[in-house]
Amino acid sequence: MGLKDIFNASNIKRENDNLKQLLTPEMQDAANLMNKISELEKSFDTLCKSVSKKEEKLNQLNCQIEERKKDLITFNDDILVQEFGLYQPRYSYSTSDEYKEQLLKIRSKQKSCIHANHAVDGDMYFKYNNNNTQGVKMVRDMQKLLLRAFNSECDETIHNVKYNNYDMSFKKICSSRDSIERYGKMLKIKVTDEYFNLKSEELTLTLEYQIKKQNEKEELKAARAEQREQAKLEREIEEQRKKIEKEHTHYDTAYQKLKLQLEACPDNAELLAKKAEYEEKLSDIDKALNDIDYRQANLKAGYVYIISNIGAFGENVFKIGMTRRLDPQDRIDELGDASVPFNFDVHAMIFSNDAPALETALHHAFENRKLNMVNQRREFFNVTLDEIKSVVKNNFDKTVEFIDVPDAEQYRISLKMKEH
Repeated sequence: MGLKDIFNASNIKRENDNLKQLLTPEMQDAANLMNKISELEKSFDTLCKSVSKKEEKLNQLNCQIEERKKDLITFNDDILVQEFGLYQPRYSYSTSDEYKEQLLKIRSKQKSCIHANHAVDGDMYFKYNNNNTQGVKMVRDMQKLLLRAFNSECDETIHNVKYNNYDMSFKKICSSRDSIERYGKMLKIKVTDEYFNLKSEELTLTLEYQIKKQNEKEELKAARAEQREQAKLEREIEEQRKKIEKEHTHYDTAYQKLKLQLEACPDNAELLAKKAEYEEKLSDIDKALNDIDYRQANLKAGYVYIISNIGAFGENVFKIGMTRRLDPQDRIDELGDASVPFNFDVHAMIFSNDAPALETALHHAFENRKLNMVNQRREFFNVTLDEIKSVVKNNFDKTVEFIDVPDAEQYRISLKMKEH
């Protein structure tokens, strides 16, 4: 800077100072305010530019989050139990072994698909370092790597599939396929529809295989329970027969001796009365033997019972079952074992020559009132006793007597003890 420039700057500064001295305090405040406003406007512009950049960054992050959500498949059990869809079976194989055999076929098809290079597609014209051979090798290696990742995720998902996560499991397999296509986009690598459909079919078959196995387990359990009931009935019949035959032998022996005494004294009133008593007793015994023979020969004869347990299940919940035991109360006592807190109370005990048919008819009458809609062997119904009475008396037997109010002794005493 030359002397002239310094001189001019000095003059300008002096002139500016002189002008400032001419300003009144109000004018000086106004000038300072204008300078402050100018500074604030510059700061506001800078801040707006900064906010705009941050909003742009936030939008980018939100887009990334949405993309990641597509890949995120949650298996939270609490959520799944509340939100699962009702699964509709797609196959109708009659046994779990048939499902298992079909699963083996599906897995065999998957292996054949892999060996024939039909599991994943890829760009076989890709060049690496301008070399097609190296490019094909790269594509093949990447295909193997991505297919291994896809298979690993599918295997874990299929292994953990359940009734309440089937939809989410299928979505997870779809998401895995989409991820493979995204990661292999440059090499045009993606899972083929043929291989994906085989994995989807394996998922469905695995779930239905589990369901069928559970059903077979329940059926086997019911069959074993029926066998135990039949064995108990046979033991009861045999024991009862021995008891009655022993009693018959006792009275018949006494009767024969009495007949010999009557031959010597045919007009003895006391002996004649005794004879009549023995004959009546032997007649009752013969009737009891005939009843035993009938129960043994007629496999359908038995009792249909209607019981409740208000301490365990509350009001208006009844179990409608059937037993062929000679003493049906034995079966009721077994049901009230340690698995429930209180004993069952009997509301009605109906003897029928075809107890299974009567039981089935009552079950059908309250088909939509079952507590367990899945397992047909669970015989609990949410109905009123009046509704059961109406069905029984209008369709089967008008003479059946019902106990309206359950005794529920231990339950009621327990309530009183809690009050005190």
